[in-house]
Amino acid sequence: MKKEIRFSSGLHLYGNTMDRFVGGGYKANRTIDQMFADAATVKDLEGVELVANWHINENNVNQIKELSKKHNLAITMVIVDIFTQAKWSMGTFAAKNPAIRNQAIEEVKKYLDITAQLGCDLINLWFGHDGFDYSFQADFLKAWQDIIDGVKECADYRPDMRLGIEYKIKEPRTHLHIGTLGKALALLSKVNKNNVGIVIDVGHALAAYENMAESVALCKLFDDKMFHLHLNDNYRAWDDDMMVGSVHLQEYLELLYWIKKVGYSGWYSLDVFPYREDGVKSADESIEWLKAMIKAVDSVDDSEIEAVIKSGDAVGALALIRKMLFR
Repeated sequence: MKKEIRFSSGLHLYGNTMDRFVGGGYKANRTIDQMFADAATVKDLEGVELVANWHINENNVNQIKELSKKHNLAITMVIVDIFTQAKWSMGTFAAKNPAIRNQAIEEVKKYLDITAQLGCDLINLWFGHDGFDYSFQADFLKAWQDIIDGVKECADYRPDMRLGIEYKIKEPRTHLHIGTLGKALALLSKVNKNNVGIVIDVGHALAAYENMAESVALCKLFDDKMFHLHLNDNYRAWDDDMMVGSVHLQEYLELLYWIKKVGYSGWYSLDVFPYREDGVKSADESIEWLKAMIKAVDSVDDSEIEAVIKSGDAVGALALIRKMLFR
């Protein structure tokens, strides 16, 4: 495995996990100290992501800095919380209520400042409530223009910080405005800021019926805009956030080849929700699968892989995958 590959995970892997059926969670609540301590036991893990209000707020910045240093875990990204509170239920940057929209923008600005204090230069913007459920519920042109303008405002507020747009086809709304890679890239073209890019969550790409490798390639084609990578797996029907490699093994091999081909140098970050599984073991196993799949891809010369791609031969492609897995 190449040394430049760095593994990260969401800190949530080591805490309680809940869904709409078990609102109290499947596990006991854990303190921030305990979650950092657990993360530090994961083999090869070098960083953690934080979710605002779950893990980080304006009152515990120094504590997080101390825990990061104590456990030698870099803060790789902060996900701004514009999705867990009822006030955001009718939208954030695209909210029809101007007061709510302004609150959302100010929340992002606040966490740009907080994230910078942690020695990290990347925040995640996921517009989970900016969408619609019913026909005639959304003014599409205004909603999109409001999102464009809001992202521009935040990007201009801290040009030294990066904003990663994470797209998702659905949930919690039945339709999210920024639902696919194509829509996310369209947003970036209108925003036109060097410090705004894409967070590819492979589970979201799968749910949108995208080919994960093509999504990575398109980010490269459109101004090299892949800022961060969330790794998990699902059955495409829903964002199940399963352990890496549990479903789409062949497509993962292609994804990892293209990540290498486009020269991505960011974090390989786990966004797994181990509802019923042990968080540390889930992270360890996901990383072991990633290492094994990277090794499988690297076991075949790039020239041989490129020759198969150039030929477009399906039989040759299947033989290539078999060689990677069973040589």
